[in-house]
Amino acid sequence: MKKNIGVILVVLLLTAPAWAQQRPQYSQYMMNSYLLNPALTGIEDYTEVKIGTRQQWVGLEGAPKTYHVSAHTPLNKQVSSVRREGKGITSTRKVNQNRFVRTYPHHGVGIQAISDRTGPLRRTNVNLTYAYHLPITRTITVSMGASAGLLRNSINASEATFTNPDPAIGSNYVNRNYFDLGLGTWIYASNFFVGFSGAQLLKSERDLNTPGEEEVSNNVLQRHFLGTAGYRFRVGSEVTLVPSVLVKLTSPSPTTIDYNLRAVYADRVWAGVSYRNQDAFAFMAGVNISHIMDASYSYDYNTSPLGVANSGTHEVILGLKLFNKGKVICPRWMQ
Repeated sequence: MKKNIGVILVVLLLTAPAWAQQRPQYSQYMMNSYLLNPALTGIEDYTEVKIGTRQQWVGLEGAPKTYHVSAHTPLNKQVSSVRREGKGITSTRKVNQNRFVRTYPHHGVGIQAISDRTGPLRRTNVNLTYAYHLPITRTITVSMGASAGLLRNSINASEATFTNPDPAIGSNYVNRNYFDLGLGTWIYASNFFVGFSGAQLLKSERDLNTPGEEEVSNNVLQRHFLGTAGYRFRVGSEVTLVPSVLVKLTSPSPTTIDYNLRAVYADRVWAGVSYRNQDAFAFMAGVNISHIMDASYSYDYNTSPLGVANSGTHEVILGLKLFNKGKVICPRWMQ
């Protein structure tokens, strides 16, 4: 039964652009929004490195598996640190405040690499990113960013077995390189953020392969548009609630909306829940281990009909804060 389901998935991926061109899903989008919006490039006072994996629909043969690594850093940014002394855990840490913290105009550069595997299909995306952050008031900053790089679709035919082989499997249709362009903006302060971005914005009739090769489709790359927003509520002296939402528009795929709520204690540990419409509930938790390292985990319980064929989805992210001179433990600007 597993093998049959896996074959069905591969057929769908090969024949339907709505399946084959969808970018990877992330339940913990708020922990690495940089993957979704280049305008976050260099937003913090340190170099942020994230390494993560998402094992989707565990138990279903050929289910998607995503691996990603990203790094971005500010350039020429004047660092302003804030320290609060208090009792207990707060007395030995530097934290971000819900007070005014001055920001400065600065640039940011970064790189991201994503590998998405579904059955025999491989989708590899490597992008360079740039952003400029400009304060527009004493508390609000707007950033504009862009990403550009290479996207490669490929297939390992040895992993696919069909009773009646499809000619597309052996063709160049899924063994091609494409130029990937993305744009984004991010409006943020110490207690809220709003972001909009687009990916795969070029829908050219040509790709980056050898001139003269037959073009099979001029609609391989779907445009992806995303909008996200969140707000931070202080509940007492140590607890913060952060609701957020992510909307994804990708025609002809259906619109998806992620609703998320996180509770953060003492800027050290957090737990949260998320709901993705007509797809899954997610339960997540994380810890800011030190001013150098943080880690988080999430589990998705599938609510769609596909849920009967899998045991859920696991997602793990490890973060590093390099050159963190201010020894910031929790990211100051929510992301």
